[in-house]
Amino acid sequence: MSNSSEDTALARGGKGHIPGEAGIWLLIAGDLLMFSVLFVIFLVCRAGDLTVFQAGHARLNQTWGLVNTILMLSSSWLVATAIQAARRQMRRVVVACFGLALLCGLGFIVVKVFEYSEKIRADLTLTTNDFFMLYFSYTGIHLIHVVIGMGVLTTLMLYSRSGNFVPGKLRNLESGASFWHLVDLLWIVLFALLYLVGAK
Repeated sequence: MSNSSEDTALARGGKGHIPGEAGIWLLIAGDLLMFSVLFVIFLVCRAGDLTVFQAGHARLNQTWGLVNTILMLSSSWLVATAIQAARRQMRRVVVACFGLALLCGLGFIVVKVFEYSEKIRADLTLTTNDFFMLYFSYTGIHLIHVVIGMGVLTTLMLYSRSGNFVPGKLRNLESGASFWHLVDLLWIVLFALLYLVGAK
């Protein structure tokens, strides 16, 4: 495919177009592989001590988990909307959507702080049992991804202020957006594993 054809596909976001640079997909693949191993470890540990894990599930606040899920899904929708707006050269919409997605990320962190505080006040910590060791470890690793993702979203928002979304700029925006969608996807799986599996 010629460069002009690639640029046209990029601008339209049409069928067959792979968003972002190849490097971001290597990063995403590595992250997915790491979390896949972590998820398998969780399921193996759960099978080995089902009673402890069921009790741990029951101590989690599903409302906090649901709120964070809504925030992550909303942020992903906003980021996807920003990319579509960039293809249409709608600078203000792009900046606004990235800014709102950033606020969703901040809201996620605030909710997580409240949730962690609730657990610590109930004397539930990393050393309580295997369930809470994995809960704090996995959500902590994900929280680091959220913080990094917020840095990416901030960069995308500032980067978009000048408009002029040429193909190279669109690729950069798509790369950052792809990373944020990864953060969203990882949370969806964590929410299912930690809050829903075995919940009564």
